[in-house]
Amino acid sequence: MKPIDVYYENLASVTKQNLEKRHFECHYCKTAAEAVSLALDMVAPGSIVSFGGSMTLAETGMGKALGQREDITLLDRSKASSPEEVAQTYHKALNADYYFMSSNAITTDGELVNIDGTGNRVAALIYGPKHVIILAGMNKVAHTLEEAVSRVRNVASPINANRLGRKTPCAATGSCADCLSPDCICSHTVITRRSAPANRIKVILVGEPLGY
Repeated sequence: MKPIDVYYENLASVTKQNLEKRHFECHYCKTAAEAVSLALDMVAPGSIVSFGGSMTLAETGMGKALGQREDITLLDRSKASSPEEVAQTYHKALNADYYFMSSNAITTDGELVNIDGTGNRVAALIYGPKHVIILAGMNKVAHTLEEAVSRVRNVASPINANRLGRKTPCAATGSCADCLSPDCICSHTVITRRSAPANRIKVILVGEPLGY
């Protein structure tokens, strides 16, 4: 086993234990393929399913795998033909049976840290869908809450700003400037310290670097 694999497994063991103390359901998969298979098994036939914007879901093939399920109803904003239809999909997603997303960061103490532009993703995380399934690479795990917030502001957000073509200070410098730019994608900072109801939020940690 490679040293990085041992490191991820050890770190995941501690993180999983602390997530479960906070009433999250948690699993660890060595590979993205294993994580996708596990997540698909969690989704019951006949369910309404949606997902938030996520490079992790794209890189793992999770979104594509959901699109291939003929026994579920998938609410996919990428199929919308207008901004109004996108907004309708956002609202319908709040009543989904399962909502898929990643987390911008996770602390070893078992807290989720997410920063959103429009807030549709964190809204679904907080309340609405019956189940939330999170896929997150071990590169998202931070040792403290402060490190997790810094990771989102100074790593994930600048990269996503560039990916989305946003003209923000962080896109140009790689560091958060706490800006109020019209292109800012950091409108809502949400720290989820426990899952309520218990096990509503299911976290699948993946022993690979995924997403930003």
